[in-house]
Amino acid sequence: MAFQFNFSIDEYDNNEADTHDKTDVQLHSPKHKQESTEKSRQAADTVGDSSPRLGTNNFQDEKPSQKNLCFKAAKEHDIPEDLNKVLENKVMKTVSGLYYRNMSIVEMTCLGDADKEGIVSKSVSSHSDLIPGVYEGGLKIWECTFDLIDYFSEAEIQFTNKTVLDLGCGAGLLGIVALRGKAKKVHFQDYNSTVIDEITLPNAVANCVRTGSGGDTKTSQPPSKRPKKAEHPPNMLTRCRFFSGEWSEVSRLLLSSNKPFSKYDIILTSETIYNPDYYDALHDTLAQLLDKNGRVYLASKVHYFGVGGGIPLFENLIEERNVFRTSIVKTTDKGLQRCIVEMAFKDSS
Repeated sequence: MAFQFNFSIDEYDNNEADTHDKTDVQLHSPKHKQESTEKSRQAADTVGDSSPRLGTNNFQDEKPSQKNLCFKAAKEHDIPEDLNKVLENKVMKTVSGLYYRNMSIVEMTCLGDADKEGIVSKSVSSHSDLIPGVYEGGLKIWECTFDLIDYFSEAEIQFTNKTVLDLGCGAGLLGIVALRGKAKKVHFQDYNSTVIDEITLPNAVANCVRTGSGGDTKTSQPPSKRPKKAEHPPNMLTRCRFFSGEWSEVSRLLLSSNKPFSKYDIILTSETIYNPDYYDALHDTLAQLLDKNGRVYLASKVHYFGVGGGIPLFENLIEERNVFRTSIVKTTDKGLQRCIVEMAFKDSS
């Protein structure tokens, strides 16, 4: 059984999957020492390499107000039977051998019925990366995502037969890397349903239909530039589930569902601690969903100027709660200082 997929790769991509026209992306962070990281950073056309803009450009000194936050109900997104429709007329790009939707084109085309939440028009019209309780940044690929992908390789993180959650997934690149690393199950969560339907799901489908049952990202070949057919059903997708909604609501949905659910061996999350108002919900979600011997890998800037959050504040909460132990396993000092934090239960092995 063959599938015919109607999507294209941005013409600006060069012949190598990881090599891109430097005019395609303008990053303000200094070059990373590792060549692979430099190629990754050049590839994402809407990478957020500084603190998120809240509301409008005039809000730089404001801290998000609790009264502006709401708790979006959780829902699971079904994977359509007709995968042709998921990728129909989608313009894709590649980074580190992974497909992802061209975010700038999403912003131009994702209107009307495709964006029932109205987050695209609101984000564009307000020149905002974040609208608390409305839109939480999933239309951009933030640079700490690439820090974490690099760390997987550097630290030789093993995903084989693991259950993995990509929390605050946005484009879903972290979860897709775990899939290709032979994870047993990968679940994707983002606050906004539009992000799941229009970005995460297409990215997952595009990466699954050509790679079959999965493989180590260090040895598997990058996807061809213009894939047309899958030789067999994309069984990698059977290992995926997709959720939207606020963290505590998604946690409640998972724990109360009639579907079989096992806690996660690994939870991956990038740039999710920018807003201190969300720390309680994030901490409790991690505590409820992580396996007793599991690990959380959290990538973040040390400080989010103009938004209020950062690693010191989050570590203070962790210490007060006395549930997790944490260690900073990687620090990048160039540009805005960034870290990767490993978390585990204090009583875990």
